[in-house]
Amino acid sequence: MPATPRKQVHLAAQLPGIHNVTVWSDPRSGSQISIDSFIRLAQTVERGKFDFFFLAEGLRLREHKGHVYDLDIAGRPENLTVLSALAAVTTRLGLAATVNATFNEPYEVARRFATLDRLSGGRAAWNVVTSYDAFTGENFRRGGFLPEADRYTRAAEFLNTARELWDSWAEGDLRADAATGEFARAGAGRFAHHGQHFDISGRFTTPPGPQGHPVIIQSGESDAGREFAASDAEVIFSKHNRIDAARSFYRDVKRRLARYGRSPDDLLILPTANVVVADTDGEAAAYAAEISRELVSPQTAIAHLEAVWGRDLSAYDPDGPLPDIEPEDDAHLLKGHSVFRKGRGETARQWRKIAEKRNLSIRELVIEVGGRHTFVGSPRTVADAIDHYVQSEGADGFVLVPHFTPGGLDDFVDRVVPLLQEKGVHRDDYTGTTLRDHLGLSGAPRPAGWGGPTARDESDDPDEKEIPA
Repeated sequence: MPATPRKQVHLAAQLPGIHNVTVWSDPRSGSQISIDSFIRLAQTVERGKFDFFFLAEGLRLREHKGHVYDLDIAGRPENLTVLSALAAVTTRLGLAATVNATFNEPYEVARRFATLDRLSGGRAAWNVVTSYDAFTGENFRRGGFLPEADRYTRAAEFLNTARELWDSWAEGDLRADAATGEFARAGAGRFAHHGQHFDISGRFTTPPGPQGHPVIIQSGESDAGREFAASDAEVIFSKHNRIDAARSFYRDVKRRLARYGRSPDDLLILPTANVVVADTDGEAAAYAAEISRELVSPQTAIAHLEAVWGRDLSAYDPDGPLPDIEPEDDAHLLKGHSVFRKGRGETARQWRKIAEKRNLSIRELVIEVGGRHTFVGSPRTVADAIDHYVQSEGADGFVLVPHFTPGGLDDFVDRVVPLLQEKGVHRDDYTGTTLRDHLGLSGAPRPAGWGGPTARDESDDPDEKEIPA
């Protein structure tokens, strides 16, 4: 009986945007907003034959107790502009951007993605998210106007409307008169959409790129979010990078595909992960522990605890025990951070149990629940672990988040990728030109009017997936 072919490991990379994922004190750390940093990381992962480079989106600086939360990165260029620049200095790497469906308009977003796909030769992807809070909305005219449930119905209609715009250019519409440059077909780009949230008509100005539609990415964890991914997305980001929970999530999402006429290969599940590589497993473990303590500074530990407790805990020792007072469940000291916006009372109870069972200090607890690394070890140990994870159906690959920028994935690309190639589970070179080629998405993009379920997602913060679960 012939052996079952080994699954290929899909790899992507994310330049950290917000959250405590960057070790600022590392002498190798550089600017998070310099174009040189974006270029360096993108070209490094293209050298490693990654599928795509991902930029998340933050539409407002977080605030902690009324001040800018300066333990995060305080500033971020607009991501589609950055990716358009990267299209000129890369040749095959996919370029993925989070763009919010709450505070944008379909015509504008469809046009920007069609432009990126055309400029890059078919390498664009869109991570569709909503925004849950009026705090972010204060930066926009709409503010807190939309109830939360309506933001999800708006997102579903938003995506369908964008597809109508891309589909408004039929095959053959790109023919132009050589002398005048006018398009030959009078109907090219005509559209009309009349729905609950959008009532627009006209002519779409931008012919779609080689992919027709950008690859659609989603990051839902709720039941309805998983259903939306099964019906409409081609990649789903997951926070499940612990093997048992990851396998359960993987099986659940993949089994939903059949009801939409899709096969398991039509949707890739990519958890976020971070990697610590050293010459030996022992050296890597020691280095990982050092990184964790740098990522979770004493100030960060107290701030995270305050976000859950809803109280000023600045008088507490981060290396001491948890406070013996109960949380204020209705108080929100950290604004613009979705991780702690729901179920904070239950989160506090769970954290207390973990701390009591393992006799952890505040800082040790925050490291335990949010600062541990996914893969730690020698290059061979890391390559084996990643391969096992994918072959045992815990994931189809990973979105790697480095702990410093821009050289944080150099060791992985130089020392781990060759071992994955040696195993035959990662490409030696790109065999196609588009992101759909890299992801193995052979089917046509979902047409407009597909009619999948509402895009409900409990984890709307576009940068939330940067935190290891």
